[in-house]
Amino acid sequence: MFQAFLIKYGEIGIKGKNRHLFEDALMQQIKYALKPVEGEFKVSKEQGRVYVEALSEFDYEEAVASLERVFGIVGICPAVLLEDQGFDKLCQDVVSYLDACYPDKHKTFKVHARRARKDYPMESMEINAKLGEKILQAFPEMKVDVHEPEILLNIEIRQKINLYSQVIPGPGGMPVGTSGKGMLLLSGGIDSPVAGYMIAKRGVKIDAVYFHAPPYTSERAKQKVVDLAKLVARYSGPIYLKVVNFTDIQLYIYEKCPHEELTIIMRRYMMKIAEHFARETGSMGLITGESIGQVASQTMQSLAATNEVCTMPVYRPLIGFDKQEIIDVAERIGTYETSILPYEDCCTIFVAKHPVTKPNLKMIRRSEQKLAEKIDEMVQAAIETAETIIVRE
Repeated sequence: MFQAFLIKYGEIGIKGKNRHLFEDALMQQIKYALKPVEGEFKVSKEQGRVYVEALSEFDYEEAVASLERVFGIVGICPAVLLEDQGFDKLCQDVVSYLDACYPDKHKTFKVHARRARKDYPMESMEINAKLGEKILQAFPEMKVDVHEPEILLNIEIRQKINLYSQVIPGPGGMPVGTSGKGMLLLSGGIDSPVAGYMIAKRGVKIDAVYFHAPPYTSERAKQKVVDLAKLVARYSGPIYLKVVNFTDIQLYIYEKCPHEELTIIMRRYMMKIAEHFARETGSMGLITGESIGQVASQTMQSLAATNEVCTMPVYRPLIGFDKQEIIDVAERIGTYETSILPYEDCCTIFVAKHPVTKPNLKMIRRSEQKLAEKIDEMVQAAIETAETIIVRE
């Protein structure tokens, strides 16, 4: 019976004079999300509400699933949009709606009317009382509960009358693209896909870079990262994924530098290469899945050492999360099962037995001087031979 969805948004509503820009961005994201859904849709806005109207037969479940992945939406309300044909006709429509939606009438209810159109001849409280009376006459087994009703029947008097009782939670956040662009350092682990999701939720358009180390890492490890990028792209939109061959650089560092410093120095060169691509694509910062103290390379001192080579900001949306909290988000967004597949990436292949946890920057720089002969040439070769994969859902 539903041919429309009333879309509720959250913090977009407090954007003042710029609110229309965020509403327009949200509408664009909704249109993009609904493209693969069977059916034709019209997306419009009116007085703090966004509407999705089906212009043809459509797949209801698929449409809802697509809308549930659009950042900026806090509520998806399957709604009936009624022309104002007088209060008696509204009463008939409400009774028909309840009869169709709730076969079991042994439920409590509350009517919640709002008048966005103040020229309507009845006030909200009067609408609540009279509609409640009509419902009780039609369905004597139903009861009113104004505190914790099983059915909250919403009546919004607008240009058309909006009738709905179900609010499907959306992901919240801000529409993708309203907060600039960032470059995600994506690996095959649990953390970085979640970091990409979390930063995209704040409106950031993301691209990604993955460091591949053949033959030590397999093509299946690379495909695992592409699969993770596809899962994140369900929420973030298309991702331009740079695949960097990092083998020669890792082997050179392994040969020349103290093994306890290997992870830190390797991370520093990853950050340098990622920053190059970030500047090339117009990104405003780097994004990583690091969280304080999770591993040796994520102590405060280690993070400071890797930050030192960057000239643009590094954003770490998971910085205060513990592992279980990260896993919970990964399970919710569908990346966890892929992340735990047993295909190792370059971050896990070249790991020292006893990595330094409190690196001394002077010592790190001194070790990096041993790389001076070839490292710039190697970095340039890695940049020039990087593969670009356009990842879509």
